Amino acid sequence: MRGATELLSQYAMYHRDRRNIASHFVGVPMIVFAVGVLLAKPAFMLAGWSLTPAWIVFAGVAVWYLTRGNLQLGLAVTAAVGALIALAHSVGDSGTGAWLAWGIGFFAVGWVIQFIGHWYEGRKPAFVDDLIGLLVGPMFVTAEALFSFGWGKELLAEIEKRAGPTVLRDLARIA
Repeated sequence: MRGATELLSQYAMYHRDRRNIASHFVGVPMIVFAVGVLLAKPAFMLAGWSLTPAWIVFAGVAVWYLTRGNLQLGLAVTAAVGALIALAHSVGDSGTGAWLAWGIGFFAVGWVIQFIGHWYEGRKPAFVDDLIGLLVGPMFVTAEALFSFGWGKELLAEIEKRAGPTVLRDLARIA
């Protein structure tokens, strides 16, 4: 089992340009929201609760986050993803046209934003080399947000030791 430090360090190697990281603060939540919207149908009633594929997938993802060896980060990313999934259900309850427009629209725009960020980075997205990167993205964004509030200084130091500091890359070098 790869722990949070190893996963975040590996992911960070693809995300050292600050513009790329900033793009992830927009793109990753949009993609998580979109997946939640698209998986919000069909809904089944189970013991008075509306159960959807989104909540089933969320349960599995939450277990994965909570077992990466950093309980505080696991709880934070689980709460963030859970909030996006709950918000997605408000759209998922709408008609088929709106449901698909929101889901596909947010998914497409979120990925465009991600790819713009990786253009600045000059590097492909992490999931191209390791599909688990699709799960690490929300963890990375949550960790970066927490780091900005002063949480996890030792974790941040270890990630930067392994992946290097964040930078603003020279665009002339990329072009």
